[in-house]
Amino acid sequence: MSMHGKEAAESVAREVEGSVSRQPDATVGSGLAGDKNAWTERAVHPVIGKYPERRERFETTSGIEVERLYTPEDVRTDPDGDLGYPGEYPFTRGIQPTMYRARFWTMRQYAGFGTAEDTNERFHLLLNAGQTGLSTAFDLPTQMGYDSDHPMAAGEVGRVGVAIDTLADMRKLLGGIPLDRVSTSMTINATASILLAFYIAVADEQGIPRAKISGTIQNDILKEYIARGTYIFPVEPSLRLITDIFAFCNVEVPRWNTISISGYHIREAGSTAAQEIAFTFANAVEYVRRALAAGLEIDRFAPRLSFFFASHNDLFEEIAKFRAARRLWARMMRERFGASEDAARLRFHTQTGGVTLQAQQPLNNVVRVTMQALAAVLGGTQSLHTNGYDEALSLPTAQAATLALRTQQVLAFESGVGDTVDPLGGSYFVEALTDAVERKALAYLEKIEEIGGAAKAIGYMQEEIHRAAYEHQISVETGDKVVVGVNRFHTADEPIDLGQPDFSALERTQRAQLAGIKESRDEADVRARLEAISSAARGTDNLMPPIIEAVKALVSLGEISDTLRAEWGTYRPG
Repeated sequence: MSMHGKEAAESVAREVEGSVSRQPDATVGSGLAGDKNAWTERAVHPVIGKYPERRERFETTSGIEVERLYTPEDVRTDPDGDLGYPGEYPFTRGIQPTMYRARFWTMRQYAGFGTAEDTNERFHLLLNAGQTGLSTAFDLPTQMGYDSDHPMAAGEVGRVGVAIDTLADMRKLLGGIPLDRVSTSMTINATASILLAFYIAVADEQGIPRAKISGTIQNDILKEYIARGTYIFPVEPSLRLITDIFAFCNVEVPRWNTISISGYHIREAGSTAAQEIAFTFANAVEYVRRALAAGLEIDRFAPRLSFFFASHNDLFEEIAKFRAARRLWARMMRERFGASEDAARLRFHTQTGGVTLQAQQPLNNVVRVTMQALAAVLGGTQSLHTNGYDEALSLPTAQAATLALRTQQVLAFESGVGDTVDPLGGSYFVEALTDAVERKALAYLEKIEEIGGAAKAIGYMQEEIHRAAYEHQISVETGDKVVVGVNRFHTADEPIDLGQPDFSALERTQRAQLAGIKESRDEADVRARLEAISSAARGTDNLMPPIIEAVKALVSLGEISDTLRAEWGTYRPG
């Protein structure tokens, strides 16, 4: 050891010895002397009189006060009724007995930009890098039910996701992907039935039995009205379309997750952690009720329900949120619907927080994403997407997407966080925070029930999200909430090569390809397929079979959407 190092070590030792000798005699060697209040009077007040704490009140994003210290007296949890064991009701500690000791979470990076060929190339890059599942982003025209040649699509083709107009695009998107071995998630809502039909048609062409394909469509239309805005049809026919998908997949595509009920976009719109799970579950209850009213059995369709949550920067609140969500969902399903244990398991995918990424000093986002991914894993997620550090500036580059995947792989293979189940279970702080998040979420759920359920409480949920988002923004602008590189610790940014495509050329190419397809197909067959969809929309027949037959006849996404618009109209916010 150098002299400088030796002197520093001796100085630290003297400081530690001095701090120990200054402790009141009552605490030395006596364990917990008295209760927390006594400790506060005895040990804390003398210190904060000299060294005030950073703020008068510490709290989570949900407004839950964070105490200075947590002890057994802060934990209300009943170990048997509230915690249980992993893999057993109420699943607070995880939905599987061994969790990541058996297999790690699915590493599912989000990809989708430009053309189907571009996105397919990214899929293969990520699969070769060790990704274990695909996750697809679609451009706004695809999400809103417009073909790339529609005037409403101008300037948006391929910009925030991949453009999919017809079955020909889906063939290119999935080229070389073994659909019976790789699960695919598709972030699609209003047009979910059409994208699922494209996917099934490709599997049919490849000779893969429908019972062997697996994946997820988001298909969560209520959160579009509440928080995101990519809706097309009014609420009631949109909900009918969802239950048609439930019923069809229950028989034809049993391994498909027919809905991914999304708290992620609610959180992206500005909600708190407690609002995220409350509003997500309110929507989920609405879907369950609609499915039951359509004659589906709870224990047949509920096990295929999946959820999608965000993971943000407040590490412990996020961990507590995931644990509280599992317990709350299990109790709701059992107590309200009499669901079996299998149907009460909360299965969810997590994505790190897009809105937490900053354009200033973008490399700082690597740290944010790592912290958020750690929270998701400690909270027991089944699937995880980590954002690229450059996503506040553009679609993620290949370098950023690969680094984001490597972040998950380092967590999985190097950190040891998956070696024991629910490693923070029993922490006084985490258990108390889990209880507090659950109570806050329950209060919101009770309010929504008073209004009449999620379909009638859209306005209420919007107002609560807007209020939370406004309060967060004010706290950033006043400096009460520090965002590193944004309102404190400024430095000049290093330029990043984003390597964006020529979107104008891409749009011209996509439109030309679509025109070629429309010229080459059998127009009489197209008209017959669209009339079959119209007939089903007017009646009560399941819409999935005629939509699948239509896409096989090269009917486009926009044409199917326009046919349904003609029958159902469009949603207009009140």
